[in-house]
Amino acid sequence: MNSEAELPAELYDKWVEKFLAHLATDRGASIYTQRNYSQALTEFARWHLTQRQSAVAWETLQRDDFRSFLRYLGRNRLSRAATSLRFSALRTFYKFLMRHGLVESLPIKNLSLPKAEKRLPKFLTKQQMLDLLDAPKKLFESQAQRKGAGRPMSQEVSLRDTAVMEMIYSCGLRVSELCGLRVEDIDTSELLVRVRGKGKKERLVPVGEPALRAIENYWAVLAKSPLGTQPVFCADTKQIAPLTPRQLARRLKNYLAHAGLDPKLTPHKLRHTYATHLLDAGADLRSVQELLGHAHLITTQVYTHVTTERLKRAYDAAHPRA
Repeated sequence: MNSEAELPAELYDKWVEKFLAHLATDRGASIYTQRNYSQALTEFARWHLTQRQSAVAWETLQRDDFRSFLRYLGRNRLSRAATSLRFSALRTFYKFLMRHGLVESLPIKNLSLPKAEKRLPKFLTKQQMLDLLDAPKKLFESQAQRKGAGRPMSQEVSLRDTAVMEMIYSCGLRVSELCGLRVEDIDTSELLVRVRGKGKKERLVPVGEPALRAIENYWAVLAKSPLGTQPVFCADTKQIAPLTPRQLARRLKNYLAHAGLDPKLTPHKLRHTYATHLLDAGADLRSVQELLGHAHLITTQVYTHVTTERLKRAYDAAHPRA
């Protein structure tokens, strides 16, 4: 993350450095959270230096300082979600400062922020999901038939990518959780997977037999099957290094396009699909919350809006007095 060498001297702050180290080691925050919080705090420090002509002293800031920063973000037409993210970083940082005795209270407490837009999560239908799961195999077969048309996909990669998407859909995993899976995390006899989620929290998630078969098929074509603490999904066939989120996202785009779906959809949308399909089939909200590893039920409730909207459309289309 941001280090003293990476930041201009006037923006370097030892408390921000300690906070980012705390996020990485004590809280086990994802690299995305670490990056976003680092950028948010650096942006505030840069704004303070420009507007107040002095380096930020966190213990002296008042609510009016943050109101001014909020107006600055508004003038730059930052989205509500982006604004909320910045203040979430500031709020978490100040709680850290309180625990270390630098400040006694939160100067941004009760600050009115713009309400976030209600955006329903995008997801795939059951048939679209089946088409996507079949895409690596079909792409591999089509490339094998077109000899001389560039470097073809290997069977190992095709089987790996099928297993990756089967696992995300079967278990509702975050991309970071999927890439962090180890062989020892999979209990094939009990059909369970141990998942390391946000904040180093672990949970057990049921896994379907199709996903386990897909993993077995992938391991069967490797020169040597991974064991113990080795990653379930390797970045390539030459070294035992885990698949990265960036690699996963790039490969998913190819399969979405090949299946005739929107290539802009992210791997996280497969997690949305998992949750939506569970609720559509009658799963209760509390169980889905635990399966997804959400700390708060309100985070899971967004999926009920998706299923409710679908029911409303069905009602409007079918009921004679709708």
